Amino acid sequence: MSAAAPFAYAGQSFQMLPDRALFWPRHGALIVADLHLEKASWYAALGQPLPPYDSHDTLDRLARLAAATGARAIWCLGDSFHDRDAANRIVPAIAARLRGQAAATRLLWIAGNHDGLTGGAWGGEIADEHVVDGIVFRHQSLAHETRPEVSGHFHPKLRLNVRGRHVSRPCFAGNEQRLILPAFGSLTGGITATDPVIAENFAGPYQAMLVVRGRRLCFPCPGGVRDDATASRTLGAS
Repeated sequence: MSAAAPFAYAGQSFQMLPDRALFWPRHGALIVADLHLEKASWYAALGQPLPPYDSHDTLDRLARLAAATGARAIWCLGDSFHDRDAANRIVPAIAARLRGQAAATRLLWIAGNHDGLTGGAWGGEIADEHVVDGIVFRHQSLAHETRPEVSGHFHPKLRLNVRGRHVSRPCFAGNEQRLILPAFGSLTGGITATDPVIAENFAGPYQAMLVVRGRRLCFPCPGGVRDDATASRTLGAS
């Protein structure tokens, strides 16, 4: 696992991981969002065959992070499966891996807008949201939420030019009130962190954040307008 960066949020100490995840040592919880398992098989069912390895790769990465962090729990913040029919397509090997992960750690599935989750499916627990130490964990941010909130759904990405080279990386987006996680799935796209659909989740300025060599790099997103020059200088100096 690449070096994590300390991250203070809502009075708690987290670790922001470069592998598109958050770790909460206090609870031994590895927190991820938007795995979108079985996305390739969804495309195949529509007549667009893709190599059927995305679920294996996503679960490989998840297992490695769980082992590296010593996680006792994994909290998946929604859209863990790409669509509501994923259960009808999932192959026995993937189902077995999910049951094995649920046996090794406390696996919590937060329901998302894509999921077809059913009670007890593939082990673990299912909830609409999860509240711990005053922080609410859910799939999609709610504008009226006054508690500190951690969510997914939007797949934020940082896009900028560095020394004449286009760079696009999954990133976190957040301020002192809300934190939106990047998509963890291996076959997922993304939305620019300053896009209005993300910016409207924040009452004021927020930051796009990623981890490079154990450092948390922050790029200001004031009013949904990205400062490309500042971001380029910061990323180029890392």
